[in-house]
Amino acid sequence: MKTTPLTEIHQQLGAKMAPFAGYLMPIQYTSITAEHLAVRQGAGVFDVSHMGEFWVRGPQALDFLQYATLNDVSKLKVGRAQYSMLPNERGGVVDDIYLYRTGEEEYLVVVNAANIEKDWSHLQRLAEGFSVRLEDASERTGLLAVQGPNAAKVLQKLCDVDLSSKKKNDTFTATVAGKPARLARTGYTGEDGFELFTEATDLRAVWDALLQAGVTPCGLGARDTLRLEAGFPLYGHELTDETNPRCTPFSWVVKEHKEFYGKSALLAGGCDQVLVGLLLEEGIPREGYRVLVGGEEVGHITSGTFSPLIKKGIALAYVLSGAESGALQVEIRGKIYPAHLVNPPFVGLK
Repeated sequence: MKTTPLTEIHQQLGAKMAPFAGYLMPIQYTSITAEHLAVRQGAGVFDVSHMGEFWVRGPQALDFLQYATLNDVSKLKVGRAQYSMLPNERGGVVDDIYLYRTGEEEYLVVVNAANIEKDWSHLQRLAEGFSVRLEDASERTGLLAVQGPNAAKVLQKLCDVDLSSKKKNDTFTATVAGKPARLARTGYTGEDGFELFTEATDLRAVWDALLQAGVTPCGLGARDTLRLEAGFPLYGHELTDETNPRCTPFSWVVKEHKEFYGKSALLAGGCDQVLVGLLLEEGIPREGYRVLVGGEEVGHITSGTFSPLIKKGIALAYVLSGAESGALQVEIRGKIYPAHLVNPPFVGLK
């Protein structure tokens, strides 16, 4: 089981630890609901050092990433970040990623922990023929996510750069708690906030300073309920190697005007199923539960939970194309509950 630079401190803080994507990670310190609300109402910090970081450098870095990703990298200026996906040759998704342009010929690719080895092999293979250098910096990089409406205010006390001038998806270098760091105004909760990349050996000092400043330590349990309230996909649930992204609410990431790997297969693929959001007045939907119309199965839940903010069941589900216009229901432990179709996010977010 892999660990992060903060595994020992998580255990000292009494966190409930569990395996996740091959890493021993904190799931919660107090309760998922308390940590969820701390982020929605104040500021919380997550140790997300299990994520993977790849550097792409060289004169053809832009050309390579245009080919290897779905979004339009040519629109990405130095100091800006972009959500994207890695397509495969079958029209599916190898992974969803965040791409940061840190120099004229330098980019940072952040990938999901469970996919680090798969993504690394995939990108190395695609890079053949391009004048680029790839570096897997996952092991030496620490990553924290400070999220919530008070995140900028609290972080500013520790940071030597004016955060009020930074917009969503800006990325820049700074000194935080005396340690060099790369910051980005990005996150996975739907709230304002920053992600902080440091050398793994510097992460403890930044974590300690954040907690001393009053930021609430949060586990992956709250991170999952927050991302679901925001309607964000989780790889392995809403996105897989077999998912055509054009059949999801995230189809905007596919830029058809450019050439990319697997383009012909992706554009030729149909949408027998579509990804939708569901809201339940009663019952808590969970992954794998059946979605019905008139008693007939039309789909399944990919992610579901009880929303700590609106106190109702929310879910993302794949249903047969066309079935979403019917009266949808979810089967929960043998009982049938009505479900309303909702365009995520499920909660009002700034």
